[in-house]
Amino acid sequence: MARYYDQMTILGGNSNLELTREICAYVDIPPGRADVFKFSNGNIFVRVGESVRENDVFVVQSFSNPVSDSIMELLIMIDTLKRASAGRITAVIPYFGYGRTDKKDQPRVPITARLLADMIGVSGADRVLTIDLHAGQIQGFFNIPVDELTAMYQLADYISERNVPNPVVVSPDLGNTKRARNLAELLDCPLAIIEKRRVSNQDESEVLNLIGSVSDCTAILFDDEIDTAGSICQAAEVCVDRGANSVYALATHGVLSGPAIERLAVSPLKEIILTNTIAIPAEKRIPKITVLSVAGLIGETIARIHTGASVSHQFRRAAL
Repeated sequence: MARYYDQMTILGGNSNLELTREICAYVDIPPGRADVFKFSNGNIFVRVGESVRENDVFVVQSFSNPVSDSIMELLIMIDTLKRASAGRITAVIPYFGYGRTDKKDQPRVPITARLLADMIGVSGADRVLTIDLHAGQIQGFFNIPVDELTAMYQLADYISERNVPNPVVVSPDLGNTKRARNLAELLDCPLAIIEKRRVSNQDESEVLNLIGSVSDCTAILFDDEIDTAGSICQAAEVCVDRGANSVYALATHGVLSGPAIERLAVSPLKEIILTNTIAIPAEKRIPKITVLSVAGLIGETIARIHTGASVSHQFRRAAL
């Protein structure tokens, strides 16, 4: 028999405090009180400032830069809550870092996504809530329930409202084809695929071919994340070379590391639409970048988990 909790608490680590506040506003509860800071020796310390005994607690923390600090903050917060007798602890991880290290694709390399899954479970989390994992099989790395949400419907609604002429969804690589095909079906438009291969472990890739046509169309590049922006900018240039009238980029996670902003600024991309699963500072919000909030998506899901309602039902309604 399912157990229900009277009190709900939402806490946030330091990775994305603004998103935590927006989620709490959606659910209409104040953010939980917690001090999360680092001592001068580099050790992270957590102190929860209110009783959470038998509460339904949600801890919001993206694995964004500084990634190691973000991970350790979450693990220590979960351990703190477990020792404070929280009734149920849900790790809300809008961006699951290390998602690209999900398999042994070369000799003597780790599967770090599996390691993180084990660490989250061992720390005391009872379930995980995340958005657009890089690879779906990561759900199976956990021994606790995982709810994977998607921002695809929100991104699709935004681009639909723009009424772009002759849209074509373009997957920037073969591995992302299924995700791009789903968006193309939502937008009722054709699909094109860029075939490429990665030439090193340093985010370098080489474009090989464009499968499909973007001539005299609006190309809509769609991926789960934009990191250094090398692949997405290279894909945009290919689309322009193949006759696209304009190019947009949609992605859930704006990692935007290294030279990403400089590359995006000079790229042929007309607009880059991201979400706030990762906090994007003001200095990175160039005019081309639009940031959509996933607070409503996460907040609605938290409310459903708390009351025992169906999580998938909200996506079925969005797909109708």
